[in-house]
Amino acid sequence: MPRILVATACALVLSGLGPLTAHAQAQAQASGVRRTDYQRHDLSAPGREVIQAKVELDPGVTSVVHRHPGEEIIYVLEGVLEYEVEGMAPVTVKTGDVLFIPAGKVHSAKNVGSGNGAELATYFVEKGKPLLEIVK
Repeated sequence: MPRILVATACALVLSGLGPLTAHAQAQAQASGVRRTDYQRHDLSAPGREVIQAKVELDPGVTSVVHRHPGEEIIYVLEGVLEYEVEGMAPVTVKTGDVLFIPAGKVHSAKNVGSGNGAELATYFVEKGKPLLEIVK
């Protein structure tokens, strides 16, 4: 049975609250997910910002079902990942592939490969809103 990303750790990591606490890092690593935030900058469009992070998933790990308050552009750095995006058939992407997720679309990611899976996630989002909203 695939391990599921710990919702609390995911919310802390992606909520825009800044660096992870040691406790949240331990929860995220225990769930098979590692996140490295690279940068966050205001955009020229008022009320918008860009956030960029590397997200790694161990084999069999699935993220929580969630959405973002803006667009997400994914570049697969390593492995094979399957994305389920609202209104689309599941799509499998591998190293070097890209994927665009429209603003507000409910989605999740699963590492379907036998090794580490990693993506460079770039978010163009509304400033001041939590980066991630968990959908039940």
